[in-house]
Amino acid sequence: MSKLSRKKDNREHLIRNLVTSLILYESIKTTKAKSKKLKSEFDKLVIKAKKNDLMARRHVNGYLFDKNAYKKMFDVIVPRYKTRNSGFTRVLSFSNRLGDNSEINLVELVDKIDSKDSVPDSPETVKDQNAK
Repeated sequence: MSKLSRKKDNREHLIRNLVTSLILYESIKTTKAKSKKLKSEFDKLVIKAKKNDLMARRHVNGYLFDKNAYKKMFDVIVPRYKTRNSGFTRVLSFSNRLGDNSEINLVELVDKIDSKDSVPDSPETVKDQNAK
């Protein structure tokens, strides 16, 4: 297990913060070592949440730092991955950080809803569609 250059309590809180952010924003940038640990912990949490019983809800509520993340987990994420058994996240190599040249990865949820889909069409596109 990677220690991420932190003591046990700090490391656990770091991972919990990353999981909470991943749930809220559905994609985050972090270092390679943190992304490996994040993927593992997030998959375990989703599998636990898919049981959707009182014990699972209490566990997820105690693990996450934000009530909105807890709500989103059970209202959006669990129904989205109802048929999927594993592989809830995707890790993509992104770039290297300028300061220390460490590898930065993009961690995102599989089957996430793009914000582009909810944005209305530009005026030029609407004009072209009306011309046809």
